[in-house]
Amino acid sequence: MRCFLQSLWRASVLFCLGLLVIHCGEARVLTEVPPGPLYRVVDSELSISCNVSGFRNNNTKKEFEFRMYRPANPNSEINIISSREKDFSYAIFDQRVRNKEVTLEYVSPNSVFFKIKHLQKGDEGEYECFAINIESGYDGIYAAKITVKVIDNSLIVSSPMPPSVSHNEGDTLTLTCQASSNTVQHTHLSVTWYLHKDGEDLAHPIISLDRDFTLSPGQGFEGRYQSGLIQLDKVGEATYRLTMAQLEPSDQGKIHCQAEEWIQDPDRSWYSIAQKDAEATTLTVKAKVVSDKSSLVVTISAQQTGLQEGQELSLSCSVDAQDIAERFFSVAWLREGVELARIGPTGVLSVGPLYSGREKKGELRASRIRNQDHQLILQPVGTSDQGEYMCRAWPEDRDADGRFTQGAAKDSNSLSVTISAAESGLSVEMEKKNVRVNEGDRLQLTCKVRGVKSQLSVTWQHKSTPAGISNVIALTQEGVMVVGPNFAERKVVAMRPATDTFTLELNELTPSDSGSYQCTVTEGTTSNSQSDSGNVSVTAVESLLKVRLTNRNPVVTVGDEVELVCRLNGPRLPVTLRWSVKRGDSSPDTILTLAPNGDIDWSGDQSRYQLKSENFGDEVQQTLLITGASHREAALYRCEVSVFLENRHKRIPPSNLLALMVKNPVSKLALASTPTVKGDINTDIEITCSVTKPTSTTSRFAVTWLVQQQAKTMTILTSDRDGVVTFGPQVESSQGQRISMMRSEGPSFDLTIRQARIGDSGLYFCRVVEWLQDPRGQWYELPPVNKTTELNLTEPLSHLSVEKEDMNLNVTGSQDFSIPCHITAQPSQSSAIQVTWFWQKETDTEQLPIFTVYRNSTLEDRSGRGNRLRFDHPVPNHFNLTVLKSIPGDSGLYFCEAEEWLLSLSQGWRKVAVDKSGNLSVSVHTEGKHNINFIALGVPIAVIVCLVIAVIFLGLKICRGQTSGAKKPNDSLWAEKHPLEPKPSPE
Repeated sequence: MRCFLQSLWRASVLFCLGLLVIHCGEARVLTEVPPGPLYRVVDSELSISCNVSGFRNNNTKKEFEFRMYRPANPNSEINIISSREKDFSYAIFDQRVRNKEVTLEYVSPNSVFFKIKHLQKGDEGEYECFAINIESGYDGIYAAKITVKVIDNSLIVSSPMPPSVSHNEGDTLTLTCQASSNTVQHTHLSVTWYLHKDGEDLAHPIISLDRDFTLSPGQGFEGRYQSGLIQLDKVGEATYRLTMAQLEPSDQGKIHCQAEEWIQDPDRSWYSIAQKDAEATTLTVKAKVVSDKSSLVVTISAQQTGLQEGQELSLSCSVDAQDIAERFFSVAWLREGVELARIGPTGVLSVGPLYSGREKKGELRASRIRNQDHQLILQPVGTSDQGEYMCRAWPEDRDADGRFTQGAAKDSNSLSVTISAAESGLSVEMEKKNVRVNEGDRLQLTCKVRGVKSQLSVTWQHKSTPAGISNVIALTQEGVMVVGPNFAERKVVAMRPATDTFTLELNELTPSDSGSYQCTVTEGTTSNSQSDSGNVSVTAVESLLKVRLTNRNPVVTVGDEVELVCRLNGPRLPVTLRWSVKRGDSSPDTILTLAPNGDIDWSGDQSRYQLKSENFGDEVQQTLLITGASHREAALYRCEVSVFLENRHKRIPPSNLLALMVKNPVSKLALASTPTVKGDINTDIEITCSVTKPTSTTSRFAVTWLVQQQAKTMTILTSDRDGVVTFGPQVESSQGQRISMMRSEGPSFDLTIRQARIGDSGLYFCRVVEWLQDPRGQWYELPPVNKTTELNLTEPLSHLSVEKEDMNLNVTGSQDFSIPCHITAQPSQSSAIQVTWFWQKETDTEQLPIFTVYRNSTLEDRSGRGNRLRFDHPVPNHFNLTVLKSIPGDSGLYFCEAEEWLLSLSQGWRKVAVDKSGNLSVSVHTEGKHNINFIALGVPIAVIVCLVIAVIFLGLKICRGQTSGAKKPNDSLWAEKHPLEPKPSPE
């Protein structure tokens, strides 16, 4: 009886397995949520998508339920919300669901969004989405889980600016904003400046710096941004500066900055977890007052209207109009209605035909002194020059091509000038007829006068061959000095130290001052005047001025101060100094220009430079101080000097080129890691690399993890200084799902290998590159530092074993038969199994492969039997190949061969074990005449009959074997051949 029960139990198990093979296939229904964990901030919104696929009708609306499991009690589920049941929620969520703070929104019949509007700290946990089955049977996965972490909001935004500021139209506005976060997780910040205009509901973005450090202007501000009028600069670790140049009245309103914190979810998408605004600053822009530009006022005046022959007539014409400095005018002088001379809009003088000869002799001169003042000089004058004088002015409009269009003329009032005949008796003599002086020295000339009868005035004139005669300076009878237009910027003095003596002093001579100097003395109000002249020769000394550039230390470290000293040796002359810098192959850029009067014209960013001037006897030192050197300061420097000589700037041979090298600071970076890590396969392994000593407290770190296995090194993953992680090119996607890196305080960089495999053993390198920020805000890297950890994972013994029981099978033609391949010993969970079935004809010895299921689940028919082969994989350790509609040619010997494969990081897949099954001998014979028609009887009846026959036959066989005195089965042999049966008792 015991033998029969054992046989019945074994046959039942085989029958159930057969039903599993028949009915179990690939799952249809799949429920999915995004990968986790998700990190969200307290009081922010949580949104989880849930999608189900595989139901027979995609258009039918599916029902969903959401539950959660808190970390303190992970086995206790809490009902949150259901699309089908109104009273589904537990008490802790019931009120929030009724208030619509927790919702379930449909996107499609198969997809919903679960949302919590305001997260609470107690909402942290594991959330489960369950798709309710609407079909008769279960076939697939109906639930999916995701972990949610709720963290504190550490985003801080503030603005140190006053509540309100006022500017004029065209001014520049500068505002700053402080934004930072202490979130432990790796996050990015984005900053946007907004303008909220009066009377409008919404604020307009001015400019944004997004989480990837990309600048983008707001709508309506694109043109001003492209012109450089609007800028957003990060000037510190947490400071963002807005600059708006050339303010417009439309810029008036409230301006504030908004910071937004972003975190990258496991699906690589970015999510905004926090957003805060700084206090707004009210901006007032005062518009310019526009006045009438058509108003034009012209006036004429003279130093003296009653003259004697030989004296000088000086007429001034003044033009007054709106925006005079930005406009162009033509001015003309007329005598008795006839034009004498005209100065055009660009300052060019043209003389009428009656006075062209006198202009060539230097007796007529006209010039524009300032934007609105113009001067005409006639000297010497005669009685024919008396009459009515007036000025006439025209506005000139300039088009885009540079052409001028003359506007309506405006005349001044009339001025009457009288000239009387001169009297004789006055004599003038210059003491020194030939004078030699050096360039840069002072010239002194003296005139002696005899025969004086009344008050005297003197005019000193200079005549050079190219330039003609020009007035140097005049001393009126009242003792007032009047400097000529060409000498207005020169140091010149006219004096009368004695009654009969007149002197001229002219400082800082140039070679262009060479020529003839004439002293003209006029007596009283008559035209009685006498002159004498002498020659002056100025020797150029520009070759005596030497310039050289020195530096105490040509190699500096980032952040150091640098002093470049430009040394000028030679005579003291008014010089213009220019500092320039040359980077690479580009042309030199001007840093600054120092004018003789001490004015400095900065050509670029002056925040990094300072200038200092010192005198040491014959040497003048101009020191350029660079405050906080960066790599951009590594270049060639030069100082150049020019002297204003002969009405133009003459360049002195420039200084030598001085090379400045900027090196990185010495790295102080120190790392720590565990030299050896041991672990078991199929467990999570963590390798930690920590920074124990950074070079700077503001350093950032880029980390690369590498592994060396059997002299082959490959990159696993790299995290740049911003924490963006990328996998190495040799890492497969399946491996990438097992590998991750997390940054923690310290900082520490933790490499996690999930479900470690034996092939993951090897030498792991943590390579850290430290990044520092130079004074200009640019990042630069220091040499990398490596730390090594050896990972030892125990090599598992392969337990791959395949059922080896030999079997015989007689099949009637057109019937199906199966070739099972049963893995009796479970291999490693991290391994992959590949199975191949072989066939050997009854008359041959060659074993031919007929079908293979590869380790990646790819199927290959290798026999050409086509649709007569069907593969089943009902449970993990059972592989089954069925031959459909057998024919006599299918007879022969069948068996399977299983291979075990393991995956390593550097070597890829490798075969670690092979085992072969027992033989299945199949004989296919032709169908007889009295075969039972199982189709007619029905498949269920056939199955029952076969089962009964098999049970009786198997029971009798076993019982017969035991009662006939057969030997007791060996324990190991029994376990190998009968894995599903209990071991028989000794009785």
